[in-house]
Amino acid sequence: MALVGLLRTEGPLTATRAAELLGESSGTCSFHLRQLAKYGLVEDAGGGTGREKPWRATAMSTSWPGVSDDPELAAAVGMLTRTVAERYFEQLMSWLERAPTDSAEWREAALFGDRFLYLTAAELRDLGERVRELLEQYRERQANPELRPPDSRLVSYLHLAFPAFAESPASPDGV
Repeated sequence: MALVGLLRTEGPLTATRAAELLGESSGTCSFHLRQLAKYGLVEDAGGGTGREKPWRATAMSTSWPGVSDDPELAAAVGMLTRTVAERYFEQLMSWLERAPTDSAEWREAALFGDRFLYLTAAELRDLGERVRELLEQYRERQANPELRPPDSRLVSYLHLAFPAFAESPASPDGV
């Protein structure tokens, strides 16, 4: 996951450069890049050989079906989703630790909050689509660094929306 993320934000990269950035050995990165390529998550970017061959991510975002009738696939999807959520949490905690040393401009711009909404499943799906449409205007900046404003930074925009309770409580705090 770290390699794919790195290729999305910094790629294309060689196994050697990826290893330097991740603090891993080039052999380990080379092995994992080949495994990721086997499953279509990365590909040869052309040029170079061996550990000096550049790799790129095949997509700038990843999604997977949240529902499956196959118990093994459902278990795998659940594990992947929990693993990704843990990585998001680690990134959030890292930001919270370093935020006091960041500029006031970036601390004020950062989004951190929540809101309870009463929605149907269809409304939640629609809300997700509308948010994705808003974010789409910034997508090209990821692949084309020349489109990035000089003061821009890589921002992790997480959107999470899920039923808050097994049953609707009397109030949002469960009381």
